[in-house]
Amino acid sequence: MRLKNHSLVKIILIFSLAASLLVGCSPKEQSKAPLTKTNYLLGTLIEITLYDHQDEKTIDAAFGRIREIEAKMTINSENPSQITKLNDASGSHEVELSEDTFYVLEKGKYYSEISGGKFDVTIGPIVKLWNIGTKYAAVPEPQILSDSLKLVDYNKLALNKDKLTAKLEAKDMKVDLGAIAKGYAADEAASILRDHGVKHAIINLGGNILTLGSNVSGNPWKIGIQDPYHPRNDYIGIVNVTDKTVVTSGIYERYFEQDGKRYHHILEPKTGYPADNGLAGVSIIADKSIDGDGLSTSVFILGLEKGMELIESLDNAEALFITTDKKIYMTKGFKAVFTQTNNEYKVME
Repeated sequence: MRLKNHSLVKIILIFSLAASLLVGCSPKEQSKAPLTKTNYLLGTLIEITLYDHQDEKTIDAAFGRIREIEAKMTINSENPSQITKLNDASGSHEVELSEDTFYVLEKGKYYSEISGGKFDVTIGPIVKLWNIGTKYAAVPEPQILSDSLKLVDYNKLALNKDKLTAKLEAKDMKVDLGAIAKGYAADEAASILRDHGVKHAIINLGGNILTLGSNVSGNPWKIGIQDPYHPRNDYIGIVNVTDKTVVTSGIYERYFEQDGKRYHHILEPKTGYPADNGLAGVSIIADKSIDGDGLSTSVFILGLEKGMELIESLDNAEALFITTDKKIYMTKGFKAVFTQTNNEYKVME
């Protein structure tokens, strides 16, 4: 993704979780029933739907690629991955990586840099302390959290592209690719589908929506934008989408409650606590899902003003911001494809 001159860009956007796709095809246009398969990988429910193919082997090949990525990049498996090996070697020696793991790490460091550390690929020690999404989720002890924050610094992740190696310079540092690996997996699954001749499909990877082509009638897909306060397929509006990725981050995705307070999973690397800046959700439009993934986390933590500045400095990226007081802010390109359907929210100029 390159910095842009505020040029006109194609758009699209968001949707989340159990894809309530408003495909927009008549029964006559949809002569074939879509073929859908689901799987639980990368810690989320993944759904792949083909609209012009009926070959299950094609979907299975896409899921196979996602499993391969998970095996290389997870930190939540009993079997060692390339990332757990990197983490175990922290403060000691460099670790050789596959091309795709190195690429994702490189992208993670890039978004760490352009967000000024609001996205930080070395946030692993903090993620482990909170354990959000598990039965062990709890607010960390302040002193333990403070000590762990000293281990979060993307500048101490050394990457050698010629050798395809990485090294964490301080002992007990940990990389966590949870905020970006899903996007890469969606891109790679789409590549598999294209290689098998698929032209009309939807990949829903737990908040990362990737569309292949148009719908079978040749029109854009109609996709609902998730309402962050009603995460049960309720949406605040609809966008028309063609051959783009749609990624969202929000306070509703994963959270727990302790002593009457809710704590969501998007952690601010500078404080160690969930980001609290008046945003309830952020949706990103991008050509690649890995970029949408990196940007959705980055701009959510940056907040409305700085997040908008970052998006407007980039090529091929558009965004929608939902604030906790139910206001909607959008970039120009996003606004061009957005139709509001929920009047509880106010669109701001």
